[in-house]
Amino acid sequence: MKIYISVDMEGISGLVDQTHVDSRMHNYERGRRIMTDEANAVITAAFEAGCTDILVNDSHSQMNNLMIELLHPDTSLITGGAKPFSMVQGLDESFSGAFFIGYHARASKKGVLSHSMTFGVRNMYINDMAVGEMGFNALVAGFYGVPVLMVSGDDQAAIEANELIPEVKTAIVKEAITRSVAKSLTPKKAADLLARQTLSALSNRSIVKPLIPPENPILRIEFANYGQAEWACTMPGTILEPDSTTVRFDAEDILEAYRAMIVMTELAMKTTFC
Repeated sequence: MKIYISVDMEGISGLVDQTHVDSRMHNYERGRRIMTDEANAVITAAFEAGCTDILVNDSHSQMNNLMIELLHPDTSLITGGAKPFSMVQGLDESFSGAFFIGYHARASKKGVLSHSMTFGVRNMYINDMAVGEMGFNALVAGFYGVPVLMVSGDDQAAIEANELIPEVKTAIVKEAITRSVAKSLTPKKAADLLARQTLSALSNRSIVKPLIPPENPILRIEFANYGQAEWACTMPGTILEPDSTTVRFDAEDILEAYRAMIVMTELAMKTTFC
């Protein structure tokens, strides 16, 4: 059995603010070690359950956070930034299932460090479906016929996962109090929970269905301000909707929509506020 694991950082136990997830800040090294330990809890349990091939994709910020020297030695790791498919780089139809570890709620929703790709995004839609990173990544997995078997993060990420993917298993490692405050399990307790839920998710895999994306999807991104929308709309094929900060792109398939989203959000980050 071949398993794909995408590991973000904001949904890891004990990590609640910028100091834990920004490589320039004082708590970051602690954060990346806990992130690596949580990934290992899932990886080890999956191998013990009979998985034979596990690919891990570092999916936070510059995407070079996981400490490869501490990962399970039989794991393959995709690390480094500027990936064509970002958080789902390397995912294809050869996988039996996907795990989203350390995930968070989408922008404009309650949840620890909630956002969607960048802090300039207010909402993202595929047709009429509101999505964040979790939803968009699940749609890409669904394009390949791969079900998302488990999502870990805070309680708000779990709510989002259950709304998107019937029968998905969740591992709630912390409960959001505010966007930067949580009641968290200790890393050891979180690792134990992740291991148990990994085994449960793998035994449950036959009843979890892939999240199938629409054909010719319409991507719409609502930005926080007009300057960000203007920058995003410099990408060919986009339309800035009148009297709004929403940019539209009509895609051939979800893969094109995903790459368009990456380009649009990166362009929007060029906006300055002075």
